[in-house]
Amino acid sequence: MSQSDNLESYPPFFRPNHDIDSSENACKTSVNSDSDSDCLPVIDFLCMNPENLSQVCRDCGMFRLVNHGVPLNLLNQLQDHAKKLFSLTFEAKQDLFSSSSSSSSCCSPIAYFWGTPALTPSGDALKKGSGTQDHNWLEGLNVSLTQVSQFQYEDPLLESFRSLLEEYGRQQCRVAKTLFSTMAHDLKLCSTKSQSYLSLPTGILRVYRYFRCMDSHKRWGIDVHTDSSVISILHQDEVQGLQVFKDNQWLDVKSIHNTLIVNVGDMAQAMSDDKYLSVKHRVKVNKEKERISIGYFVFPADDAVIECSKYKPFTYADFRTEVQKDLKTLGFKIGLQKFKSTQENT
Repeated sequence: MSQSDNLESYPPFFRPNHDIDSSENACKTSVNSDSDSDCLPVIDFLCMNPENLSQVCRDCGMFRLVNHGVPLNLLNQLQDHAKKLFSLTFEAKQDLFSSSSSSSSCCSPIAYFWGTPALTPSGDALKKGSGTQDHNWLEGLNVSLTQVSQFQYEDPLLESFRSLLEEYGRQQCRVAKTLFSTMAHDLKLCSTKSQSYLSLPTGILRVYRYFRCMDSHKRWGIDVHTDSSVISILHQDEVQGLQVFKDNQWLDVKSIHNTLIVNVGDMAQAMSDDKYLSVKHRVKVNKEKERISIGYFVFPADDAVIECSKYKPFTYADFRTEVQKDLKTLGFKIGLQKFKSTQENT
């Protein structure tokens, strides 16, 4: 596979001189003051306990994880492979991930998307002809960890990447399991709920590349959102872009070598009866540099019923259905608010 050293690796819509709306109102979001200092509390994975984890989940909803045990060499290799794959021409990437042949009969575990944060089909908002606020300045790979070990690619680079993703998935499962076990202890969840509320087979990886953008003050890599997961774990390269909404302002999350970023998702907030915070966050784009990040997202079992005082009983399958419906009809996610109990809404 040959690499592209220019913007041919970008989907055509994101290349310079494309006729897009660049007015001051395009994709405009109100911004409070940003901070140059790192705003996240730090949790040492080796010294973690229910008390210190509980505090950051309740106060901030996002923290930096150190001494996590994920090999640095694995993190570096993943970033290098992702950069090589994303640098292929757009057409080559479409062909590669739509027709990746294999000796296995199962579907490819890696799907290519662009223009959306993998919540809707690639380029969907663009095809509808709606405004620039409906797309994100990114492309990515959505990886099913349940399938990744059952597949083998003929392309050497892609097969090497698949193998690295498989190992990284195992590492993330280990970290997520320990984190949630500590959360469950803090929340005093019974063993049955602890087992169904975090289902490791639901784990997925998303590998994102955020494009360079001359109108970086008007565009977003991913706009404001909360994650639908129980736990999300992010590894980012040296280019900053992630922001978290904390203390009523948007704060920059520093890129610090060999650390992971963990945030509480919607499902953990519901499981905690709103004691934990599913934190709002977003991703800026950069004028001069691309940014690559790798996110791990894990969910409850589809049939696990989440029960607490502030929400009507619901399953993650119920939640996912409502999210997809809202995205199609409204263009955005309402999320947990749709499941608030009658008492909470009155």
